[in-house]
Amino acid sequence: MAPTCLLCWVCSLLCVWPVVMGHPCSLDHQGWADCSGKSLQHAPSSLPRNITSLDLSFNSLVMPHHRTLLKHFPSLHSLNLSSNAKLTLSPAIFSNLVMLRLLDLSSCGITYIHMDTFKGLGNLHTLLLRNNSLQELDVPFLLPLKALFHLDLRHNALVSVDTWSLQLMESVPRVRLEGNPWVCDCHAHPLQQWLQRRRAVQVTCVSPPGLRGQEIAALDSQDLGCQIKQRFARELNTTQQITVTENNTTALPAVKGGRSWPYLVGFIVTAIGISILIALAAKCKLAHKNFASYRHRPLPEISSIGGSPMEDTSSWDRGSIPDAADLQAEDDDGFIEDNYIQPSEQLPTKEERELHRSV
Repeated sequence: MAPTCLLCWVCSLLCVWPVVMGHPCSLDHQGWADCSGKSLQHAPSSLPRNITSLDLSFNSLVMPHHRTLLKHFPSLHSLNLSSNAKLTLSPAIFSNLVMLRLLDLSSCGITYIHMDTFKGLGNLHTLLLRNNSLQELDVPFLLPLKALFHLDLRHNALVSVDTWSLQLMESVPRVRLEGNPWVCDCHAHPLQQWLQRRRAVQVTCVSPPGLRGQEIAALDSQDLGCQIKQRFARELNTTQQITVTENNTTALPAVKGGRSWPYLVGFIVTAIGISILIALAAKCKLAHKNFASYRHRPLPEISSIGGSPMEDTSSWDRGSIPDAADLQAEDDDGFIEDNYIQPSEQLPTKEERELHRSV
């Protein structure tokens, strides 16, 4: 009986606690605090610090600027802020709630989410943003949410979503996008492929009128107008090329890469010019060689009979021809015989010349 009486006493204490502390919230024995629909502008700070769940929905909360929310409740796992009109979310407003697992921001008239709004919520599992006025997603707001499993974006004002946002949402297992006024044109092609991979249903088009109410995942690229646009561009390019050929002009169609032809012409002209210069250089060298061969003449032979090279050269230049006496100076073997000059034929000495003069 003692444990039962103790439990009843604890429950009675929790029920009278709000009256004693002077706030209208109700508590239960599991750490849940219900402050819903109490016309509160600020979260009551008199609640126990160890509460794990807090419901502040249907109030008129004024969110603090440049400060964190609910700094007195670091043990919160669940926070419901839904149906607080014109809720303004400043950067890092939830950064002190590191244990938070569920955050409900539905029906708060949110039009914009700062990239650092959910900074510090690395353990957040479920984020509910349905029934707001989001027209676009500031992609980086998902980056701090490493453990996010469920993202609810139903019934906002989203008309399109970019590829980067889709890549970030790829890591979130459960994403709800129904009820947004999606525009099903060629820009919705990445969303269509993303929905097909996720096998998502009930995400329907609102415009254009011809596709209104049709599921985006059931459409193909031709329904979105992408193939029609590409085929029209190809037909236009083909028509331009045919017109250029018929007119026999050098103008090229205005397609991507059409400005490359001046570079091709310049390259061809440069190559031709270099080839001509090489041919001219080779031809000049050949002409110089032929001209030098016309001026060639054999070198003069050096006389073997006591003559000097200079004398032989001068005699050759004058056109003189050696006589027969000179040709007989050599023997058959080309050597001069010994004692060719007789002693009697030797020139008189100096003394004999002087004696001859005196006589």
